[in-house]
Amino acid sequence: MFGRLAPPELNVLVLRDTDVVAHRVRQALAEATPEERPGLERAAALVEQAAAEPDAALLARWVHERLAAAGHEGPVDSVRAVKTLREAAPGLSLRQAVKLTKDAAAHQP
Repeated sequence: MFGRLAPPELNVLVLRDTDVVAHRVRQALAEATPEERPGLERAAALVEQAAAEPDAALLARWVHERLAAAGHEGPVDSVRAVKTLREAAPGLSLRQAVKLTKDAAAHQP
């Protein structure tokens, strides 16, 4: 009897460069004129907020953006959404697309 292979894991990598952006904003803030400070302080707060966002929320946003760009208007976790997501990102397996759409449905923008 042949054994079942373990299902492949979801291999999605979330890349963040907010640390680089935050560093540059802090550098600019250190050298800022009094007129520039309020805007840079606001920018620093926004970068910190973005850096604190969990990976699940970033993946959900990515799914919502792909579906919106493809013109999908129905439920995010529907069969049609899975098909649309796979067409928008051809490298996704069926299993990955199902997981991403289910997770995205739990994180409405």
